Amino acid sequence: MTSDLLAPLDLAFWNIESAEHPMHLGALGVFTADSPTAAAHAAELLAARAAGVPGLRMRIRDVWQPFDLTRPLALDVLRPLAFGGAAREAVPDFDPSDHVRLHAPAEDFHAAAGAIMERPLERGRPPWEAHVLPGADGRAFAVLFKFHHALADGLRALTLAAAVLDPMDLPAPRPRPERPARSLVPDVRTLPDRVRGTLADVGRALDIGASVARATWGVKSSAALVSEPTGTRRIAGVVVDLDEVHKVRKSVGGTVNDVLIAVVAGALRRWLDERGDGSAGVAPRALIPVSRRRPRTAHPQGNRLSGYLIRLPVDDPDPLGRLAAVRTAMDRNKDAGPHRGAGAVALLADHVPALGHRLSGPVVGQAARLLFDILVTSVPLPSLGMKLGGCPLTEVYPLAPLARGQALAVAVSTFRGRVHYGLVADAEAVPDLEALARALREEVVALVEAAEA
Repeated sequence: MTSDLLAPLDLAFWNIESAEHPMHLGALGVFTADSPTAAAHAAELLAARAAGVPGLRMRIRDVWQPFDLTRPLALDVLRPLAFGGAAREAVPDFDPSDHVRLHAPAEDFHAAAGAIMERPLERGRPPWEAHVLPGADGRAFAVLFKFHHALADGLRALTLAAAVLDPMDLPAPRPRPERPARSLVPDVRTLPDRVRGTLADVGRALDIGASVARATWGVKSSAALVSEPTGTRRIAGVVVDLDEVHKVRKSVGGTVNDVLIAVVAGALRRWLDERGDGSAGVAPRALIPVSRRRPRTAHPQGNRLSGYLIRLPVDDPDPLGRLAAVRTAMDRNKDAGPHRGAGAVALLADHVPALGHRLSGPVVGQAARLLFDILVTSVPLPSLGMKLGGCPLTEVYPLAPLARGQALAVAVSTFRGRVHYGLVADAEAVPDLEALARALREEVVALVEAAEA
């Protein structure tokens, strides 16, 4: 049975999980039903197709060996790389029917999905699930996909989910380049480059560490974004016309992503003021994940992430002023690149031995609140129409994991001319999540009106 070691960031996600804070991401897709049995047929198709997707057969197991003998004995591997780590391996007796579940009809897809997202994935088997939710009116059904973050990031999860939908004429992924066989004895000609690379990595790590320390200075967050662990989840979804977003972008400048982040800042302002917490002086730190995965590339598995850290201008009363502040902050991060700054803290995982991840996982899991106050992530989707059993996908809401100590996470995707916001919250800390969803819609209207004025 072949296996491959988890990359450091995957291993970090695997070890920081707890019962109260499961580390899975998700996507809730809504399909138009063409018959009363459409949902049951969809569940059958998902189970049948999952059997033929290699990535869905992979489980994660502990590794207790002292060295990674597949790598040359060079300066960067003179330490126990694999000891205390984990690896992906294919399950020979994989039964996809254990991972696909057909539920009773649901009046509210988001409410049903919230209860399902509370439950951690079973760690002894492939860490993913697909839940089919028939609509109570019979006109639609939804599918909630759950993938552990150690198995996939957003782009990889999209690839795995698309593999069990109806076939599409998509460009083939680029093949993984063949690597020459590695010897246990290093090629001495490469040692100078390895030394320079190691020194550069150390310098980069020190720079990121200093930026993380600076990011904690003068924190201006809100108690509404903080939550003690309860293990509960509430989900809401918001759909926005992409043309409205483009109106703002063309009038004011910046990118679509700048506008979508500014909408979050304005919605938080409205929400905090409405619930009585107040937005005066509030500028929470938002972590904006950045994918380092090349488009159309199927490998490597797992996570290829960095990030940008910005202060959301929640305290600014002017919608265009908030957008300008977001645009300036994002431009500054892009100029520095995804390998620098506090948002690139995920890259530090590469410098921690596997055993260090295992021992420090619980501590690191509690440290997220010290680094950022809210996650705002974007997951790109193909513009092509997707179907399941011939039923078209009409809505898709990305769902991000909720970090320990935080009350809210926001994920956003554009799909066939519309923007879908997926909101995930601690259900006890944010019982009024629908109020925030309403504030998102109101903020888009306010931005369009301000841009056209």
